[in-house]
Amino acid sequence: MLEFLNELANCAGKEALRYFGNLSSGDIEGKATSKDLVSVADKAVENMIVAKIAERFPDHDIFGEETGHAGKKSEFCWIIDPIDGTQSFVQRHPYFAISIALYRNGKPCAAAVNAPALGRLFTASKGEGAYENGSAVKVTNCAVLSEAACATGFSLLRFNKVEDPLEKFVRILPRLRDIKRCGSAALDLAMTAAGIYDGYWEDGLQLYDVAAGAFIVQEAGGIVNDYQGGTDYPAKGIVAGNRFIAPQLTELLKN
Repeated sequence: MLEFLNELANCAGKEALRYFGNLSSGDIEGKATSKDLVSVADKAVENMIVAKIAERFPDHDIFGEETGHAGKKSEFCWIIDPIDGTQSFVQRHPYFAISIALYRNGKPCAAAVNAPALGRLFTASKGEGAYENGSAVKVTNCAVLSEAACATGFSLLRFNKVEDPLEKFVRILPRLRDIKRCGSAALDLAMTAAGIYDGYWEDGLQLYDVAAGAFIVQEAGGIVNDYQGGTDYPAKGIVAGNRFIAPQLTELLKN
């Protein structure tokens, strides 16, 4: 299964790169708001992924950001974000990713996050650890926030809900060594798994944004929880990091 997933993620990455830097204004439109974008590339990449899964596993369920949930009452469900970081993608910023997770009976069992413009493919399978371009990765051992480099995002700003994420951002930022905000939850999580970031948090996301990345963090030895320390993510926010940083971020994010 992981071999098929790797092949699928790589093919999707190549399809995305065909459009990267080649979009016109007519190829981009708003979704729920003018700040929430979708492009012809999002649709093309998802259609390609769905077609390949349907050809190989016709009985599997599929939940895609653009095509919705095609339920067949299978124990397997593929959760897809064809281009996580569409805003980056349309601005020709390389920080975007294809996110694909496979769930079995409601639990993740394999995942891939491919950042094709960066040449980085992150993968994981249940009990087998996490990998970047085939090499094993682990979360960091950073123990204190003052030495931590973390990532976050502002998904809620796309829907003009500014107070909550900004208040939390201001609360956490002075305690960190560094902060990154590049626009792809899937890739932020994958880079947390690989030890590039020490931690990550964000609110206002959907399952397809985080399904693959969160699983990769867990397989890399990290912790993933919601803002209250529970498992209801991303509905109640998502926090990820090593065993030291994730709890400290969670404590600051609790209501």
